Amino acid sequence: MQRATTIVRKAAVRPDAVADEVALDHAARSRRSAELTARGGLAFRLDLDRETTLEDGDAVRLDDGKLVRILAAPQALLAVKAENPVRLTRLAWQLGSNHVQAEVTADAVYVLDDPVVAELIRGQGCTATALQRPFRPEKEVEAHDHSTCGHDHHHGHAHQGHEHHAHDHGHHGHDHHDHDHHDHGHPHQHAHAHDHHAHDHHAHDHHVHDHGHVHGPNCKHGH
Repeated sequence: MQRATTIVRKAAVRPDAVADEVALDHAARSRRSAELTARGGLAFRLDLDRETTLEDGDAVRLDDGKLVRILAAPQALLAVKAENPVRLTRLAWQLGSNHVQAEVTADAVYVLDDPVVAELIRGQGCTATALQRPFRPEKEVEAHDHSTCGHDHHHGHAHQGHEHHAHDHGHHGHDHHDHDHHDHGHPHQHAHAHDHHAHDHHAHDHHVHDHGHVHGPNCKHGH
């Protein structure tokens, strides 16, 4: 079985190089690997090296250099509309909060036909009309994309929701602040800060004490 490891985007597809076509729904167009059979009977294995979404009109290149064109297959959707644009905006916000994929156009918002989603739509005073059409949902934006964010952003995201790590993360601030106290005649603070780094698993009680004594907004500690 031939493998397809390379994507050729629609603008670069040469019609004379297309050997076959395959119609895929959105979920199938978002897979990195799959065994597929094109319309003309050509079987091949999709084996991409990264996560991506194949769009209608794109193609994949086989081992022998031939292309298989990708078509966006029609699927069961709901066309969502509302007379009051505020209701539609509120619904779109709720869909995003619930990680429901949605395609936004000038005429309607399209979502996969699902009874739970349909109930949510009606609950917001919007209308949902069932239909068959290709689904091209909006691409998700990762607010904390580890591949592109800076170190500080990644570090903060990785510690979110983990109390133990949050304590460790705060020790760097204590160390810096305690060195300031050391310069002003408080050498015991310097030693205390090193205890935090040397004994992370015993640092909880010390961390609470320092937060109230050194970093509290109403700190009365004299120099």
